[in-house]
Amino acid sequence: MRPPALKSRGRRLKAWLNMHLVDHGFIRSIYNNFYHLGGGMYRSSQPSPTQIRRYHRRFGLRTILNLRGESPYGSYPLEQDVCAELGIQLVDLTLFSRAPPSRARIHALKDAFARIEYPALMHCKSGADRAGMAAALYRILHLGHPVGEAMEELHWKYGHFRQAATGVQDFFLASYLAHAEKTPIGFLEWVDTVYDERAMKKQFRTSGWSSLIVDKVLHRE
Repeated sequence: MRPPALKSRGRRLKAWLNMHLVDHGFIRSIYNNFYHLGGGMYRSSQPSPTQIRRYHRRFGLRTILNLRGESPYGSYPLEQDVCAELGIQLVDLTLFSRAPPSRARIHALKDAFARIEYPALMHCKSGADRAGMAAALYRILHLGHPVGEAMEELHWKYGHFRQAATGVQDFFLASYLAHAEKTPIGFLEWVDTVYDERAMKKQFRTSGWSSLIVDKVLHRE
């Protein structure tokens, strides 16, 4: 069923213009930051309907994990529309690029990884920070990769800057490694018994120039 926002040609055109001009979709139409994580999971920036059709045709996508959350604006209703058309399950799980993931979000992602149909794609806006954290958690919680190796998903080649405010994602995983080095503990046990999201936010500090680039130039959410 077509989303209410797209029931007229005018609204559909407005959504398309919003996606490309306001949400920077014209950049993603050239480069979608698309990578395979293994196990039938892919990561990318916000895909357009054309890109979703291409990935569905090429990889047989069954599920899309939207890490941006629901929105009444361009990209989201267009994504809803094409997923309904192709029979792709759209799952909304909101993450934030400048805050470490909450305990509840971590468990929600773990549960989603276990129950969704694969092949699957997860995305945020740029495919750098939230997609990087979700990709790292997928490798840790679903594929069983070591945390140190999974941190490779938070890398400058994806557009992630650990010196900026978005580096709080790296800080979160590095905090686990530092604790586990002194007191061996599994990652999920650490999340459930040691991790303090509020305390971690206070501990984390960023360098000003990198934050300025990410916040003001790239307009990350």
